[in-house]
Amino acid sequence: MRMVDLIEKKRDGESLTTEEIQFIIKGYTDGSIPDYQMSALTMAVYFQDMDDRERADMTMAMVNSGDTIDLTKIEGIKVDKHSTGGVGDTTTLVLGPLVASVGVPVAKMSGRGLGHTGGTIDKLESVPGFHVEIENDEFIKLVNENKIAVIGQSGNLTPADKKLYALRDVTGTVNSIPLIASSIMSKKIAAGADAICLDVKTGAGAFMKTLEDSKSLAKAMVEIGNNVGRKTMAVISDMSQPLGYAIGNALEVKEAIDTLRGNGPEDLTELCLALGSHMVYLAEKASTLEEARNMLQDSIKSGKALETFKTFLRSQGGDASVVDDTNKLPQAAYAFELEAKEDGYVAEIVADEIGTAAMMLGAGRATKESSIDLAVGLVLRKKIGDEVKKGESLLTIFSNTENIEEVKQKLYENLKITKEKVPAPVLIHGEITV
Repeated sequence: MRMVDLIEKKRDGESLTTEEIQFIIKGYTDGSIPDYQMSALTMAVYFQDMDDRERADMTMAMVNSGDTIDLTKIEGIKVDKHSTGGVGDTTTLVLGPLVASVGVPVAKMSGRGLGHTGGTIDKLESVPGFHVEIENDEFIKLVNENKIAVIGQSGNLTPADKKLYALRDVTGTVNSIPLIASSIMSKKIAAGADAICLDVKTGAGAFMKTLEDSKSLAKAMVEIGNNVGRKTMAVISDMSQPLGYAIGNALEVKEAIDTLRGNGPEDLTELCLALGSHMVYLAEKASTLEEARNMLQDSIKSGKALETFKTFLRSQGGDASVVDDTNKLPQAAYAFELEAKEDGYVAEIVADEIGTAAMMLGAGRATKESSIDLAVGLVLRKKIGDEVKKGESLLTIFSNTENIEEVKQKLYENLKITKEKVPAPVLIHGEITV
């Protein structure tokens, strides 16, 4: 088998066989296929696409390129959730303890974040003492006991995907549905999930800016999951403005606590209930989505969801008293209000640019080497469609430096106010199950 023949085959729009895809991924992972040939293949895929069988084969070849996590010792159906990213995306912090509180095992493997704010691990490390450095046996024991634990990503999980992602980033082939879908799904499958619930974002703050592209990606991932034996579904949710109010690590932990207490932002609460209902249903803990949703709402009302969060924090070394006293979370030295310059209605909050402003404060990483300030960030006081008076606060800036003029300028440029009332955006644009 020669790589040049396979490049030409895909260039001409033909389907690659299972064996050919395995040959390509194995060769690229071990270095026998050079970057320049893989670049040519990814460009051919970019223009010619892949059929459903090719996409599933590509995903499994990447899964088998490295370690896989064995979760068979964990009782019950393990449901993983994945979000395609966004700004103020606090869902994992809420969903983990929420669905665990009704008996769904959440064995979560998470990473640190590049971009606007930290990843799930960075956010959880806002809680004093919390750590994810636990052995695999301890991880499984904690999930069986508490229904939830979070561990850091394995170094040798899907090495083919890591190489391929870096290559796509510099060859103009990032925005390819089959390559994005197989990349995401390979990591989820290698992490040992039995079922997968996907939160595919759409809008200005999302990877996929248009609803059409978001639906295409969601459908591709659902088909891959189902084709390789994992029950998979997707919710397409809006990211034209930040989700919830908080953007920043400790600030998002506080918002997650508020949401688990039943006092969270309406949009964050609704999305967590929608995603959580599917997770409970996929785990076969409820026979309908309505029953699953009622179970989750009851758990919030009774305080069980919040108690599960406390147990989870405590079991991984965290100070669970932060749940009752959020002032124990990292606090910024300064809080500044961004005041509206005119009367009107909030018409636009450009999510990714608002996220960049939070990163400028130190809430996220510009590079892998960047350090994160867990205390800083933004808290919105208004969302799209809200009325605002001149001088009223649009958002609060939490900073550890007094010099924030550049951040304020960035925020003003991306918070638009108009005289006409603008409708609030639709939160959930659809669900894909097949």
